[in-house]
Amino acid sequence: MHNETEPAYLVLEDGAVYEGEPFGARASAYGEVVFNTSMTGYQEMLTDPSYAGQIVVPTYPLIGNYGINERDSESCKIQVAGFVVREHCRRPSHAMSTSTLEEFMQSQGVVGLSGADTRAITRRLRSQGVMMGAIAVGEAPEEALKRLKQMPAYGAVDYVSRVTTRSPYEWTTGGGAEESARRYRVVVDDLGLKYNILRALRARGCEVTAVPAGTSAEDVLSMRPDGVVMSPGPGDPDLLDYAVETARGLIGRVPILGICLGNQVLGRAFGAGTYKLKFGHRGGNHPVQDLATGLVHITSQNHGYAVDPDTLQADVEVSHVNLNDHTVEGLRHKSLPVMSIQYHSEASPGPLDNEYIFDRFIEMVEGYKA
Repeated sequence: MHNETEPAYLVLEDGAVYEGEPFGARASAYGEVVFNTSMTGYQEMLTDPSYAGQIVVPTYPLIGNYGINERDSESCKIQVAGFVVREHCRRPSHAMSTSTLEEFMQSQGVVGLSGADTRAITRRLRSQGVMMGAIAVGEAPEEALKRLKQMPAYGAVDYVSRVTTRSPYEWTTGGGAEESARRYRVVVDDLGLKYNILRALRARGCEVTAVPAGTSAEDVLSMRPDGVVMSPGPGDPDLLDYAVETARGLIGRVPILGICLGNQVLGRAFGAGTYKLKFGHRGGNHPVQDLATGLVHITSQNHGYAVDPDTLQADVEVSHVNLNDHTVEGLRHKSLPVMSIQYHSEASPGPLDNEYIFDRFIEMVEGYKA
């Protein structure tokens, strides 16, 4: 436990300072400061590779009340650069809990700030846009700001290359059919995937293999997949020419589903540009309309960039739109088996309403095989 009087601050690049108490590891952190509006799911947030390089601010005021368990991690470690909360719970209550939030963060060397005015931080990010920030423990805010000014901007770093798997692996846990009854082989291009994508595919009778970002299209095709998923992940899609090249080499040769960053990579492969959103979409309550059916789905999201629809090739159409700001939430090729969504069909955290996207992908794979 930290000395409660030890000063700690979140310092933003525009000079704004928010005071709190340190928890987790005694360390400093810097990254792009973003907010998430989900009311639950902090363990999934912490372990989501799409948060690499970011300091995450949950808007929900009490974090950690059900502890940390063995089931809810979405990758092998905490991925966030830092965590800023209004209040963290020191005595969680849940039958599955194996540690407190603070113990989890301490065990992995991740710093947190508690007691901060998270509402004020969120209001600032909404009005000014996301910006770089630093968590300073036992350091004057002026010194932290000086250090922050010397750090690279979030959009200048290829975080995908930091979070992707180093070698291919088979995913063998999760429900679904017996091994002998597995119908399809799916390769997932790991741009920063969440485990629940692998679980969802496995539950639908797929053999699932994850491969490192940068794996060539020919190497992917040599695995004889029935379908390919381009996963979510962190950072600016403009830095991912290698992923775009892989996507271009796969289009028309195998059915493809893109999710989140995978949607942006496919958008780029189809000639589109991407741009940075003012404060991004991060939370479990974003309304998205499926233009084919007119239905509105409440979705889980975590992204700071979007596809520019005006730059898409003529044979690709927008399939889903965000009803808050009318940004692109999905793409569909008019003749080839390629579809993508900007939100998270695998949830974690967030509603499970959108797992039907995996069923659509399987139907696309079946149609292509037939």
